[in-house]
Amino acid sequence: MRGSEYYWGTGRRKTALARVRIRPGDGAVKVNDRTPEDYFPRAVWQNHAFEPLRVAGLEGKIDVFVNASGGGLTGQAGAVRLGIARALLKLNPDLKPSLKQAGLLTRDPRMVERKKFGQKGARGKRQYSKR
Repeated sequence: MRGSEYYWGTGRRKTALARVRIRPGDGAVKVNDRTPEDYFPRAVWQNHAFEPLRVAGLEGKIDVFVNASGGGLTGQAGAVRLGIARALLKLNPDLKPSLKQAGLLTRDPRMVERKKFGQKGARGKRQYSKR
């Protein structure tokens, strides 16, 4: 493997999209040209987003560059997680069993239900008055 060769992965969650590039390196991580601590201020988001690196045992050995957009930070963290897992799979297909067992290769299908007309929201209706 050459040091300059990138492996791509695309992750999506809710309305968020993350385009992830990884390459073997010294563990540099950038999310939208910022540090992960700066972009994801909560430790929960950081742990969620970079879980595939821990599962694969490649923390500090892979350079990760992420371009995240859309949605909120929770959705973006989930999108980054899927993007990194897919890129790691291209880097090393032997990681598939461990990533799959940890549930990192499944796209979360849950989306926001649309608001219906005549209602307050997707499920919220006007209060019924008997009298």
